[in-house]
Amino acid sequence: MSSELFKKAFRVAHDYDVSTPENSVVLYSISYQKSKENRDNAFDYVKRHPGSMMIEHTDCGAKLVEMGLSSSDCGLSAEEIADIWAIASKRFIDAAKGEVIAFVKGADPRSVFRKQELPSILDNENITRINGENKFNFAQRFK
Repeated sequence: MSSELFKKAFRVAHDYDVSTPENSVVLYSISYQKSKENRDNAFDYVKRHPGSMMIEHTDCGAKLVEMGLSSSDCGLSAEEIADIWAIASKRFIDAAKGEVIAFVKGADPRSVFRKQELPSILDNENITRINGENKFNFAQRFK
């Protein structure tokens, strides 16, 4: 079952829509952290800022959540879940434009944000700012 779920989730991560309006992307990092504070803050931000979107609000992210990939009890290993989300997340960032809002306090070097999203943001010429700051200046705090 879990290998079938992995295959289906892999296809979703590769194929489902991840597009968002300009200046609407909101990210958070909770990998390897004891607290879900960054995620909670991101969801609160989205509630207060209509039009803002996290990956969970895209067709791709919503389908992955529906498939149970927001929880470790879906039958996949933590590494498999992270691999699926990393694929979807890279596509999400590659499609983004404008400013990104990021709740990444204490982001672990092993996190999807540090390993996948931040490098993709820096490579995406259509993203200029993170949290109102030049994206390259923002990234310096994670060196």
